[in-house]
Amino acid sequence: MPKTKDSKKKKTQDTKSKKGSSSGKSLDVNKDIKKQLDELQDKHLRLKAEFDNFRRRKSDEVSKLLQYEGESVIKGFLPIIDDLGRMVESINSSDESLADGIGLVNSKIQKFFEDLNVEPFGEKGDEMDPVIHEAMLTQENKDEDNDIILEVFEKGYTYRDKVIRHAKVIVNKK
Repeated sequence: MPKTKDSKKKKTQDTKSKKGSSSGKSLDVNKDIKKQLDELQDKHLRLKAEFDNFRRRKSDEVSKLLQYEGESVIKGFLPIIDDLGRMVESINSSDESLADGIGLVNSKIQKFFEDLNVEPFGEKGDEMDPVIHEAMLTQENKDEDNDIILEVFEKGYTYRDKVIRHAKVIVNKK
């Protein structure tokens, strides 16, 4: 059958309606994409705000920790200071009771240091280790081996495997 003007009109209308429907579909797709984009942007902003709040809270927490870091140490020394005060007040007491008080304070300090993981080192008779000992003097003692500690001026201390004060010692040199 030959094509007539009416069939051409109909064909043109069909094409126009097809274009209109595809245009409608693309508008729907664009709206969906825009909606998803808005949701993602909102999620992003919320996550960013949440992270900023987290960072601020952590910063405040660390600041407070550093500000009051020594509080537990101070609280640990308060009973020792109280004992020292009582010893000063009882200065008129006998030498024996004063010596007992000093021994009590010393044992409390040693216990407190143990609780903090502070450990003393540097004993007479130990071998000199230049990493942890500081030789103040050398003396000659024929009864002892070389590099043996003869005297301790000041004990050394470690805090959790870190040397916080080197022991000051006299070392034997032949």
